[in-house]
Amino acid sequence: MDSSNVQKLAQMLHGARRAVFFGGAGVSTESGIPDFRSTDGLYHQQWKYPPETILSHDFFRLKTAEFYDFYRQKMLCPQARPNPAHEALAELEKMGILAAVITQNIDGLHQAAGSKNVIELHGSVLRNHCTRCGKAFGMEDILRSEGVPRCGCGGVIKPDVVLYGEQLPVDAIEGAIDAIARADLLIIGGTSLAVYPAAGFVEDYSGPLVIINKSPTSMDRRADLLIDAPIGKTLAAVMESLQQA
Repeated sequence: MDSSNVQKLAQMLHGARRAVFFGGAGVSTESGIPDFRSTDGLYHQQWKYPPETILSHDFFRLKTAEFYDFYRQKMLCPQARPNPAHEALAELEKMGILAAVITQNIDGLHQAAGSKNVIELHGSVLRNHCTRCGKAFGMEDILRSEGVPRCGCGGVIKPDVVLYGEQLPVDAIEGAIDAIARADLLIIGGTSLAVYPAAGFVEDYSGPLVIINKSPTSMDRRADLLIDAPIGKTLAAVMESLQQA
């Protein structure tokens, strides 16, 4: 890891008062949660259907049992714990530097680490609801069930995650747009910026920009600082630098 990049990011954060973090699957891979597009990601594993087909609204509606076979195996990771990236972001919020975390992830690890202002663009596996009566269920209810999980009323239980073919929650869209518009520093981390409409939220940002990612993104040419290193190790080093200042 380039120590000069760590020092530069620490300096940028030291001068910020409304920094915003926009993150994707790469933030949670250090917690053991697989992403989609890397060499070992879900897109490179063999399934009867492509993951984006299985995780679609139509597939959930028409082939619910097969949806849940995949969902339980690959989307639920109850053993996962926050890694140094989640912990650093929570600490930056406590320090009054980070105003919001905008995440494309559905694992709830930012909240588990202590972050309070988390905007979940794609929902959360921790929340589920009955499609008939609206009753709420937790992740444990899905893990304990077999086949298609059902409510006591007989309705099918659906995860509160945004499936392909579904709209992002309006409150998440508005929250993300507002947070980015008011940011005095935007850090993009662990995302290829390939998933729309979520990735489009950062395209109009014109302030100081940092990108921490192990592969190129469409915003690299606009970044003030590019860091090609594991995000957990990077943010842990930045926090150490800030605490020593």
